[in-house]
Amino acid sequence: MQTAVQPADGPHRTKSFEPLLVLDDIRKNYGAIEALKGISFSIGKGEVVALLGDNGAGKSTLVKIIAGGLEPTSGTMLFEGREFLAKSPAEAKAAGIETVYQDLSLATNVDVVANFFMGRELTKRVLGIPVLDEKAMESVVAKAMASAGTKIPSLRTKVEHLSGGQRQAIELNRFVHWGGKLVLLDEPFAALGVEQTRRGLEMIRQVASQGIGVVIITHIMQQAFQVADRIVVIRQGVVAGDVARRETSPDAVVAMITGETLAGAGPAG
Repeated sequence: MQTAVQPADGPHRTKSFEPLLVLDDIRKNYGAIEALKGISFSIGKGEVVALLGDNGAGKSTLVKIIAGGLEPTSGTMLFEGREFLAKSPAEAKAAGIETVYQDLSLATNVDVVANFFMGRELTKRVLGIPVLDEKAMESVVAKAMASAGTKIPSLRTKVEHLSGGQRQAIELNRFVHWGGKLVLLDEPFAALGVEQTRRGLEMIRQVASQGIGVVIITHIMQQAFQVADRIVVIRQGVVAGDVARRETSPDAVVAMITGETLAGAGPAG
């Protein structure tokens, strides 16, 4: 098997760089249509990668393959050093790969604690009968939220009454707490305001600081330059650029996205 393209030097691209996910020549065909034409790049532990490109470039197809929602036509994927290809989103999630979409996956008609422990509820026995250990679960959630700096007035508030930013924080905190290793964020801030987006970007950096890999798809260039260590551009199903964020500029990235040649484009300040 050929090794994936060598990563660009950057904040996390040092001798101590630990690859978490390696994509090697990932291709996806729909009949005669080539959606992905050989995608190769890697994501490190604790690294934030912004995945950019125009609509139809292949970003969502690639994310669905990583997350187990689609099967590639060919190519290989290494996760934590082992060949891995999730056959379903549930299998990807069990391995520690989570996808967070704009509309999230929370149950809005129940509270924060119930969402945090969905499918993992703690129980205790009362007179020999198993019942939910609400106190223990609330304590766990309170500690997880506090360690992440997330402020929610009451953990017993139904999610439907929370802001978009608070809902996003719940999902990310839940992912980290249950041993998540790689999170894929698909346009996570599209429906959020300025302040909520700022807090969301801060949380992404906090998640990465715990050694978790983060891939963020966004159409907003400013967000990519605020949070990413590295920027990968996909254009017409191929990698058009794989650069350290500190070594490029918004204009240069736009040129990669559109396929234009930009002379004299320097790094971002």
